[in-house]
Amino acid sequence: MDTELFFQKIRSYYPISPEAEAAWAALLREKSYHKGENFINEGQIPRKVAFVAHGLFSQYYASEKGETVIKYFFPEGRLAASVTAMLTEKPSLFTITAIETSTVLEYDFFAFKKLLNDHLDIALFYIRYLEQHWIIEKEPLEISFRADTAKTKYQEFLNTYPQLVTRLKKHHIASFLGITPTQLSRIFFANK
Repeated sequence: MDTELFFQKIRSYYPISPEAEAAWAALLREKSYHKGENFINEGQIPRKVAFVAHGLFSQYYASEKGETVIKYFFPEGRLAASVTAMLTEKPSLFTITAIETSTVLEYDFFAFKKLLNDHLDIALFYIRYLEQHWIIEKEPLEISFRADTAKTKYQEFLNTYPQLVTRLKKHHIASFLGITPTQLSRIFFANK
C-alpha cells in the first residue's frame, strides 16, 4: 500500500521532515479487517494504532443493560485507537470493530512514542492531533450529548458526518446518538 495518503493526512496537522517520515514509515504495516472483525477488544491492553485507508470502524462499549453504545466512528483518513488504554497501559473499555471490510496501516503505539524523542516534528504532530480530536472536537460533542434534544443531535450528526449516513445502518446512528432506533425513525420521518 502506498503510504502517501497516510502522510498527507499527517502533514495536514503538522509538516514533518523526510527523515521523520522515513522513521515513521518503517513502523507501518498494512492489514485488512473483514466486516465484523475486531481491531481492539474490550478488556485487551492495546498496542496498535490504525490509519483507516479504506473502510469504516466503530468504537463501542456495552451498557449496564447490555445495549451497544457507539462512542465514535473511524472512516477513511482517521486514526483508530483506544488511546486512553494505551496511555495508561490498562485494558480498553471499548471494542473497535470493522463495520465494513477495511484496509488499514497499523503501527505500534509504543514504538511511535519513542519517535517523539528523536523527531520534534512528530511530537508537534502528536500535540496538534490530540488538541484537535481530544479537546476541540470532543468538548462540544460531550456538551451536545448532555444538553441537546435527539432531533438536534441527529441534525448535528448529519452536518458533521454527511458521508457516513448512507454507509451506516439506522441502529448504528441511533446508538451513537444515545437514542432508540424507533426514536431515530420518528425524527427521520418528521424531517421529510
